Amino acid sequence: MKKIPAPMTDRHSPLSYHDLLATWQQWMDEAPDFPPLDQWLRKQAKRGEKLPFSQRQQLHDAMMQAMHFRQLADALEILFKDPEFDDWYNWDMIWSQNSLPKAIPQHFWYWIQLRSGENWQTPYQLSQQKERRRHFIDCRTRVQQQEHPVLALLWYGIRPNWSTLIEDRAAASEWTPQARTHFVRSQPHRPPLWLRPANMIDDHQLTQLEQALQQDGVEAGLENGRLQATGGSDIFYSQAFKNGELEVQDLASQMIAESLNPQPGDKIWDACAGAGGKSLAMASVMQQKGSITATDINGRKLEELKRRSKRAGYRNIRSFEWDGDSPLRLPAEIKKQGGFDKVLVDAPCSSSGTWRRNPDARWRTTDRRVDLHKLQQKLLQQAARGVRQDGLLAYATCSWFVDENEDQVKEFLKQNPDFTLLHQNLLGSPEVNSDTMFVAVMKRVS
Repeated sequence: MKKIPAPMTDRHSPLSYHDLLATWQQWMDEAPDFPPLDQWLRKQAKRGEKLPFSQRQQLHDAMMQAMHFRQLADALEILFKDPEFDDWYNWDMIWSQNSLPKAIPQHFWYWIQLRSGENWQTPYQLSQQKERRRHFIDCRTRVQQQEHPVLALLWYGIRPNWSTLIEDRAAASEWTPQARTHFVRSQPHRPPLWLRPANMIDDHQLTQLEQALQQDGVEAGLENGRLQATGGSDIFYSQAFKNGELEVQDLASQMIAESLNPQPGDKIWDACAGAGGKSLAMASVMQQKGSITATDINGRKLEELKRRSKRAGYRNIRSFEWDGDSPLRLPAEIKKQGGFDKVLVDAPCSSSGTWRRNPDARWRTTDRRVDLHKLQQKLLQQAARGVRQDGLLAYATCSWFVDENEDQVKEFLKQNPDFTLLHQNLLGSPEVNSDTMFVAVMKRVS
């Protein structure tokens, strides 16, 4: 096997403010609707003068840090100019990423630099730099000593008005104070890239796959029997990925697929399949027996599922579009047995559980929540009609908000007494270093 060298990551070439300010200005000018930042950065890397790999990676990381701490930078600037300011909740209600920044770009990036602990090259002396640094250290001390609860939330990229959402989650999941603190403090830190073998393999084969990735320059390792990548060469250039031996799938997402306990011979409906990560995970243990019907409102995502299932060699996945406005027209063999054995509704949501990977997504959440709640309940109600008696219905989201999860399940069960709840729980962070997701598994009893 040809060894692919790991990319150079020369940290002796710090990123300059010139590159930071130029990229930030392009983002503000070219992205009025603010598409996903990682997609935008990839497009930027393909055009114009290219930086060395190490500086491109630093630039990517810096922009992600700026997304985590945009609101904090404004708060630090406000307190620097007005130490007595205390109207945080009203300020937060009207704050958005489209708001005019409180600081000029040089000062904005100085706050981001201090909070990130980076060593970017400052080409000039910033005005009041010593005073700003003293102010930052004072604010950090207040956070550490728990003297400013609002600043303590902003310090980890959490909006002040989300404090009630965190308390609701802590109560619903019966978190200890330590678990709550760990969850909050983990928000600015990106979890590892979790990987899943495309087919069932034993422990020895899993170790061989780990070693093959390492030989290709991927910093891969096993954590409690699960495979993850933490750096090094791009996983998509590894021979194992090219051979279809593995898939990129967050650990919490893998656990959602496992919650339905898919078995050979099952007839399963993945109602909101998207690009098919959970469909593929379920197919991997079904040994080409039974069937998976994968639907989504977005036909382009289903095309990606078709490509991935072909690459993995699965022949028991069929897919077609379903908008969720009416019950699914059941395939003949499914109708004959009275419905699917198992149905998964991985509903559209705020994606709050993925903000550690996609920090810019948190600023696009507030205006859509009411509409999302209605859509989640509609999809759950419609999909439930496709479950046979004694069959299972799983409701999942990539959100930690209680009103998108336990509250939706409670409302569904209130309207559908023919279903009973088997279990529901949060998956992933804070218990493991991954995204945070939710799943509830219900059974049709009559």
